Amino acid sequence: MTKGGLKQILLITDGCSNEGKDPVAVAAMAREQGITVNVIGILDDGQLGEQGIREVEEIAAAAGGIHQVVYSHNLPKTVQMVTRQAMTQTIQQVVHKELQHILGQGQSVEALPPEKRGQVVEVVEHLGETLALDVLILVDTSASMKNKMAAVKEALRDLKLSLQSRSGENRFSLWTYPHTSGYACKHMDFSTELEALDRVFSRLTVQGTTPTGPALEEALFYFTGLTPCGQRTDDDEGMLREYVF
Repeated sequence: MTKGGLKQILLITDGCSNEGKDPVAVAAMAREQGITVNVIGILDDGQLGEQGIREVEEIAAAAGGIHQVVYSHNLPKTVQMVTRQAMTQTIQQVVHKELQHILGQGQSVEALPPEKRGQVVEVVEHLGETLALDVLILVDTSASMKNKMAAVKEALRDLKLSLQSRSGENRFSLWTYPHTSGYACKHMDFSTELEALDRVFSRLTVQGTTPTGPALEEALFYFTGLTPCGQRTDDDEGMLREYVF
């Protein structure tokens, strides 16, 4: 992960977890490490369930991310929208923290004169296009996802195309869960080439339960390089300190 870049986990699922750790608690861990978890819940003929929808909302909230619940045919545009919105939200949050250092506690962008507010908006837009972006894509491949995998594949292909206009580097890692040898399986290291997704999806099988919490934890440890007892020392908020408002 490039220091000062944006880090996201994109969780795509069609149901609530039913095995292992609480995914909401794991999402809170991700937030502590500066990683946003965005969640897309896929409806199938209107079926996701109140518990599933609530879990989607709570995971995203715990990690400071974005969530959407959609039908599979709307998945491609939703994946693009969620990724972009999360980028902007993350940058805005860091800008707000930096303003506390510059202006003092209790100050906000809205309190700035119009000219200064415009400068802040320009900085947010600039960073959204230029910062490196790492997205770890975590796809639920439990049995109920069988008829949705084609939509997931199309959505991820469209995501890559939609981000090509950015000047910042875009890297992707693809994981699925559950897996016979563990809770989750890494199919692709962080790479700028999403073409490998076609090969990955041709080999995927859908099966088993939905251990969202443990799978999310495995992905988080890979993303950060942490172990369960590890510590992280990067100062990602420093990425904005070269800007003066």
